[in-house]
Amino acid sequence: MTTTEAGIDLATRLSIYRTAVRIHAFDDKYRSSMLSGQVGGMYYSPRGQEFVSATVSAHLRQDDYVVTTYRGLHDQVAKGVPMRDLWAEYLGRASGTCHGKGGPMHVTSPAHGLMVTTGVVGSGLPIANGLALSSKMRGTDQVTVVNFGDGASNIGAFHEALNLASLWKLPVVFVCQNNKWAEYTPLAGGTTVANVADRAAAYSMPGVTADGNDPDALYPVAGEAIDRARRGDGPTLLEAMTYRFCGHYFGDQGEYIAEAEFAAALEADPIPRFRQRLLDESAVSAGDLDEIEQEAKNEAADAAEWAAAQPLPDPSELTTDVYGTEPTK
Repeated sequence: MTTTEAGIDLATRLSIYRTAVRIHAFDDKYRSSMLSGQVGGMYYSPRGQEFVSATVSAHLRQDDYVVTTYRGLHDQVAKGVPMRDLWAEYLGRASGTCHGKGGPMHVTSPAHGLMVTTGVVGSGLPIANGLALSSKMRGTDQVTVVNFGDGASNIGAFHEALNLASLWKLPVVFVCQNNKWAEYTPLAGGTTVANVADRAAAYSMPGVTADGNDPDALYPVAGEAIDRARRGDGPTLLEAMTYRFCGHYFGDQGEYIAEAEFAAALEADPIPRFRQRLLDESAVSAGDLDEIEQEAKNEAADAAEWAAAQPLPDPSELTTDVYGTEPTK
């Protein structure tokens, strides 16, 4: 087969797979660096959620906007931020996308449409509305995608943002990456609806739940939502069901997760599962996929080595981009 029933051609499927394994390679290298003591600080791994970003971003242009959270590596890579620049920012180097001042939790790269990485749960949704309003006022057909977790759907900013986006028919797609855990609380422990997407009805917008770990299932749904926004028909709440494999933060052992639940999630790891599907359903060989995976590992290793050799920011960066007067005394 060269095209799936969902209408995804082989080139697109391979592109999505390539993006997912690049995310995985970066994450694996970064976590290894933290384990060895080469890198310190806070890190929120997106392991297990790679295909959500890889698939949604396959529909986006470079001038479209993305807003993400502190668990945002997959969104950053998928939007096209160069791996060297991204790794340098994670290490706090002057060559990073924010000259080393953002770190993993506050990456921006406007040249690639990665506008905000926020460390405040749910705060990206109102920001996304502002970006979408800008596009609408300027008369462009740019789309804004904002990514957030299921826990963020329980705070006020979520409801306010959806209400305003619907009222003003903003070109925004709200992507809830539902990994079933809000920090240490399971979905059912803080949410009474069966699916976050059910809440869209209250704001007169489409609400769709899809398997975020299956590119063939997510791709057409994401495409419809993004096309709808680009046409000027307003927002969509897209819930992509997924799972996080590495706990809430680096070092979280996940003791609060039932062993059987976690084992089942690992058994259904979406990357090897989709790899096997590509082998079974398309004219692609194991050697072809091995090459894609090795290229991703090489890229991550190169980025890590390059970033480590970059200089730290000059002290003058402390007052660059700061709006205010420096005290004289």
